[in-house]
Amino acid sequence: MASITWIVILGLVALFAYYSTRIAKRTNEDSLHDTGLALLEFGRAFPNEAIRSLHTTEDGNAVFVRLHDNKAGFMRNMRSHYACHLIEPGTVRVRDLRNGRGFAIEFLDAPFHNGEFTFASPLEAAEVSLWLLGNYVSNAERDAPSGAIPTA
Repeated sequence: MASITWIVILGLVALFAYYSTRIAKRTNEDSLHDTGLALLEFGRAFPNEAIRSLHTTEDGNAVFVRLHDNKAGFMRNMRSHYACHLIEPGTVRVRDLRNGRGFAIEFLDAPFHNGEFTFASPLEAAEVSLWLLGNYVSNAERDAPSGAIPTA
């Protein structure tokens, strides 16, 4: 009789441990898709950059950040934290995806961030691609009068 009691108690402890680890795992995954955490991580990595807006990919594994002065940033979910990257003008190559809701990016200065990124809507993808397009042109080229060729 005593052995049956111990088996039931051990079974209940094992069941409790299983459910508590499942809940903890789900909570941890949800927190990494939280835009508030993304804001904190980017602010910690680049404290002098003011964030204007941000867009998260459909799967929540990447966040694109629009900064002041038409700069852009990128954050990739690395399971326990976000890897933050400030996109410098001329350091990305972008091509659209066939579904119209995303694009593929090649980061010339950080190839480990390369990948395909899909958004919830084509409108979001278009907005982020415009941010990246603004990064193709340096400030000197952007401020030059039309028809003028900037000198280096």
